[in-house]
Amino acid sequence: MTDSHASAARAGMLSMEQLRAAARAGEIDTVVLAFTDMQGRLAGKRLSAEYFIDEVAEHFAEGCNYLLAVDVDMNTVGGYAMSSWDRGYGDFVLRPDLATLRRLPWLPATALVLADLTWLDGTPVVASPRQILQAQVARLAERGWVALAGTELEFIVYRDSYEQASDKGYANLVPANQYNVDYSILGTSRIDPLLRRITGAMSGAGMYVESAKGECNLGQHEIAFRYADAVTTCDNHSIYKTGAKEIAAQDGVALTFMAKPNAREGNSCHIHLSLREQGGPGTEGAPATEGAPVLAGDGPHGLSKLGEHFVAGQLAAMRELALCYAPNINSYKRYVPDSFAPTAVRWGADNRTCALRLVGHGRSLRVENRTPGGDVNPYLAIAAMIAGGLYGIDSELPLEPAFAGNAYVDDGPKVPHTLRDALALWEDSLLAKQSFGPEVVGHYANYARVELAAFDAAVTDWELRRCFERL
Repeated sequence: MTDSHASAARAGMLSMEQLRAAARAGEIDTVVLAFTDMQGRLAGKRLSAEYFIDEVAEHFAEGCNYLLAVDVDMNTVGGYAMSSWDRGYGDFVLRPDLATLRRLPWLPATALVLADLTWLDGTPVVASPRQILQAQVARLAERGWVALAGTELEFIVYRDSYEQASDKGYANLVPANQYNVDYSILGTSRIDPLLRRITGAMSGAGMYVESAKGECNLGQHEIAFRYADAVTTCDNHSIYKTGAKEIAAQDGVALTFMAKPNAREGNSCHIHLSLREQGGPGTEGAPATEGAPVLAGDGPHGLSKLGEHFVAGQLAAMRELALCYAPNINSYKRYVPDSFAPTAVRWGADNRTCALRLVGHGRSLRVENRTPGGDVNPYLAIAAMIAGGLYGIDSELPLEPAFAGNAYVDDGPKVPHTLRDALALWEDSLLAKQSFGPEVVGHYANYARVELAAFDAAVTDWELRRCFERL
């Protein structure tokens, strides 16, 4: 995507010429240069607009390479080949992708641009989530295909501020709604000021907002955005997730995207994915690269043969690539029967009990992966979906019959039960090594080991309640 395309894309997106004019007029004085880290968070620097324009835009900035080698608390941890005390914790390079330059309406006089990570010699940092997805997108491009994706990210809103929630030990928090508000107009009206601030701000940051709706858990909601090419969708996902938290904090409330914050329904992130041929004319509001559909055809359920192989590959790869869909200890707490989170590695036509749900018709036919939770790193999840789908196409895997009925009672393959199970499958996966390379597999295996070691060493509230007096 070129700088000129960015200026013409949507309101809120900026070209360099527009940024220079806004900086001269005093409308923008800060540019956030950021990338998405392993945990799915934006990391980077706040730069003066003048410095960004004069130096960084045409060159780069640098950051410590430990930003892809720390735990969620930003502790340095061992086991990472690319970054360690022995290697001196040097820098990598943040190269701005000017096509992502945009205003951040919820912050005064601020713009943001996302960066690709490279080493000083210009080679990519292959363990960077954005680069992992770009590598899979490049595999599609070699075949003349483009991936279109959408993410449906759920969150729970609490009346407590983030500081109050921390002081309360994240216990006895007050949800924004006191009852199930799934599809409830009244329920969304009760927190309309916050939802309106978020949706308005994201529209002003160049995103196409489709809708907001209530969900099942108390105070749970979802804001949906129009699909785009896979990288753009993940870029917007990361910006939205950070921006929503920032807006909530400004309003004195807290919202969480964690997969399973309590015993009720967890936060999901259903991911929709389809393939199109490159170079098509597109439709109004859709990506310019939208060509003929690849997955749709005249086969059962409207699938083409390639579509059948693509879905079959994702099913076949789901268990061994589960670490990309469920990256944390808490992720696996979502997989509870009768909870709308999947347990069975099955696919179905418009069947919400399956891990993969086929939805849409004709050009809109697509796969919905219901496995990821709100804590997912979208770049890794969509990269895994593409890798699994290509494996199915290259191997011409046959697609099992669509599952009809309640997949929760199925006795077939299951989503891994714990992060420990997913780690073992990931490390043993030949597909993961072939698709992503041994460096990426080793890097994210270490991420999982670090989380498991921290959890194994923790004394939990559950243990104290059960053991303090009675044992």
